[in-house]
Amino acid sequence: MPRGDKSAYTDKQKRQAAHIEEGYEKRGVSEPEAKRRAWATENKISGGGRKSGSGREHKKT
Repeated sequence: MPRGDKSAYTDKQKRQAAHIEEGYEKRGVSEPEAKRRAWATENKISGGGRKSGSGREHKKT
């Protein structure tokens, strides 16, 4: 999987990232920067794309 590939993300994660991106663009951030920030924000919220394996340890907040 090449770097930047979004295929490991769920549809919900993709929708959330698109919504976050729109918010950044409304605030005057350029499109590439808004996209980068949106995915960084989504990764922080969800912990990244789908992970395989049962019994995976969850992050403690």
